[in-house]
Amino acid sequence: MHIRHATLADADRVADVLRVAFADLELFYTPAAFAATTPSAGQIRARFGEGPVWIAIDARRVVGTVAAVRREPGLYVRRMAVRPDARARGIARMLMREVESHAREVRAPLMYLSTTPFLYSAIRLYESLGFGRTGEPPHDLFGTPLFTMAKRLA
Repeated sequence: MHIRHATLADADRVADVLRVAFADLELFYTPAAFAATTPSAGQIRARFGEGPVWIAIDARRVVGTVAAVRREPGLYVRRMAVRPDARARGIARMLMREVESHAREVRAPLMYLSTTPFLYSAIRLYESLGFGRTGEPPHDLFGTPLFTMAKRLA
């Protein structure tokens, strides 16, 4: 298992991980929110310049992904996903450590993210990594409820 920066050539595999990781939760999202959560490879390629994307690789297969964007007031974490058949192996934690390392390198004062209230395992992971709920917007993604979590780094 290793983590590396994704390249444009990885966009199809990143899109596949997102689609597979969220497939069993599609009914909890509005159609527009699900589409935003699982962007196409083309949409991922178009966003590559916004910030780094990492992938987790196990036996030459992409099993997880996360991306980050520098936004005020810190580093926004987005598109965290691990394939269902690769979960419970610490992959999400490893990906988040990569993001935190990057955040510290760019001297971001905090990391923050938005999540849905039904992603129980993800919320537990974020809390275990020091994130807490903030009450800050956004509060929904195309009609699907959201809340924001943040972790101070400085």
